[in-house]
Formats: sequence, structure tokens, C-alpha cells
Amino acid sequence: MTTVPDEPTPPTAARGAEAPHPLASIRRSIPRDWDDQVDLFAIVKLDGGGFVRGWNHGAERIKGYTEDEIIGSHFSRFYRAEAQRRGLPDQLLAAAQRDGHVEDTGWRVRRDGTEFWARVTISAIRNGEGQVQGFVKIVRDLTSEKQAADERAALQRTFAHDLLSPVTALRGYLDLIGEELPPDHRLLRLAGEASDHIIAMAQALMSDVDSTAERGRRRATLDLIARGAVAVVLPGDLGRVRFGQMDAVAILGDVLGLRRAIANVLENAAKYSDDVIEVDAFETDEGAAVRVRDHGRGIHPDDLASITQEGHRGRLADDGDGGRGIGLASVQQIVSAHGGTLRIHSTLGEGTTVVLSIPRADDEVAD
Repeated sequence: MTTVPDEPTPPTAARGAEAPHPLASIRRSIPRDWDDQVDLFAIVKLDGGGFVRGWNHGAERIKGYTEDEIIGSHFSRFYRAEAQRRGLPDQLLAAAQRDGHVEDTGWRVRRDGTEFWARVTISAIRNGEGQVQGFVKIVRDLTSEKQAADERAALQRTFAHDLLSPVTALRGYLDLIGEELPPDHRLLRLAGEASDHIIAMAQALMSDVDSTAERGRRRATLDLIARGAVAVVLPGDLGRVRFGQMDAVAILGDVLGLRRAIANVLENAAKYSDDVIEVDAFETDEGAAVRVRDHGRGIHPDDLASITQEGHRGRLADDGDGGRGIGLASVQQIVSAHGGTLRIHSTLGEGTTVVLSIPRADDEVAD
């Protein structure tokens, strides 16, 4: 009789052996360097002190460093100088260690000094005893999405500014007409209420954009920033402002801060003069500039060197002027933070010219 030999028992089915994990074949098919094949995200491995110990192709593509260039460096080099001074990198590691992970969205710096808008997740890696051994940092470049959102916001802001200017002028004309008509004139009152309502809508539209905008640096044009400052300081007296050369010079900066700086200069011009205020925006060898010129009483020559110091109001100031001597100091601070210059020229009895210059967007170097 012919006997059939027993089939060899597969090792995985041997008596007493565990059944294979259902994901075992999938795990075997994943290469050890799988994270190097992911280029949509930067995957950065940090040790417990925040020094880079691992670097995938996505990190090289997004941040610009090769693995040999970056291994051993502290991850704080990816942050702006201002963020480093605030201790943001260490704060994020501390939060990840405390809570297991932390998320942050903001500007980061590439190898070549350019900036990108990033969404970052940092997760703490622990051993069996729960001690933190290191961190995994996953970064996605969202610059294009942010640029699209900023463009939409800029369009909304421009629309609001363009709407606000003629309506505020119309409101001024109604006030002039009101001087010739009875104060209770029905049609005049209705027209005034309607114009006030449109002004409120335009201001709410600008406020909505500004409140949702990222308060860091973003691209804008200096002419629109200057027009926005005029609309804020002299909303019902736009006829007092004469716009001259208004070039759309692109800058990369803190738009709200720059608008506040120009507004401070305009407030001084309106306070110390009764004549037309001239506003220009133009390009110079230094970058982008805004010039505000008034025809008021001027600043004493001996005060020009110290007028931007906080608390210094100048010897021509009096109690009736108001103010505490912080407006021009604030302007100087904002302009300096953008790497720019503030120049003040004044002649007693003839007026003052203030020029704010900051780098153009193409000239801007990241912190």
C-alpha cells in the first residue's frame, strides 16, 4: 500500500505558535524609511532637548535644509527672531510634554531666509515608564492657502475703503447743506441717517476684516494702508486731505501697526494745522514711503532730534493741545520694527513733513 507523507506543518501554524497578526503582511510591506517618502509634510524628529535627530524628504522640500545640514541643530532656528526672543519654541515643547501634543500655526523661516505659513503639530514620545524621550514634529506648508485668504480679505478691505471715502464726503456735503436748511428738514434728516448707516456698514466691514486678519506680517500695498489711516482719522473731513502720488508699492509688514503709525502722524497734522494735509505714497531707493505734509505751526528746530522720544512733546506744545508725547514715539517704534526709517522736516510757521520709509516686499528679509 502506498502511503502519502504528511504535509509539513507551516511554521505559523505549528502547535503552540501564535496566529499571525492580521496586519503582519501590511507591516512587512511598509519600508523602514516610509517617512522619507512623504513629501507633503515635514516630519522632524527631535530629542528631549529640541535638537533635530531625524529629517524626511518633506522637511527638506519645505524647509530647504538637507539632512546633513540640519541634524544636530536646535529646532528654534525655524522660527523668527522675535519668536525666539519670546521663547516660543521652548514653550511649545513644554506644552507637548505636559499635554502629549501641541498645535501651532504661524510664520516659519526657511534656509534661504524666506518665510512660509505653517501648521505645526508637536507630539511627545514616551518610553514605557512615561518619560519623554523626544518629540515628533509634523509641519504642513499652508502659504498658498493663506495667500488666497489674504487676497480675499484685501479685496474686502479695498471695497470697504472705496465705499467709505465717497460716502463720508457725501456726509460732509449734507452737513454743509444743513447749514442752509432748517435743522428739522425731513429729507435732509433721512439722507443723513442713510449716509450714516452706509458709513457704519463700511466701518463694520473693515473691522471684520481686521479682526480676523493675522496680526503678523503680510503682503499689502502702502497706498491702501495710507488711505485706510485717513479714513480712520478724518472720516468726516476727507476734503481736508489732498492725495498726491499714490503708488501701489507692495510691502510685507504689520498692516494694522503701519496704519496706526500713519494715523498718529495724521492726527498730529490735523491737530497742529488748519490747512490742507497732503498725503503721498511712492517708491524710493530705500523701499516704500508715505509722506504726510501739513502747513501748520511746525516743530522747534531744537526739538527735532528728540521729538520721537516717549514723553517729549516739544517746547511749542501747550496744555490745550492734549496728548502725552507718545504718538511719534510709537511711530518710530513701528517703523524701526520694519527695518525702516522715520524722517521729520519742519519749518516754524510753515509746517511739518513726516516721511515713513520701510523695505519693499521684494526687499524684505525675514527675521
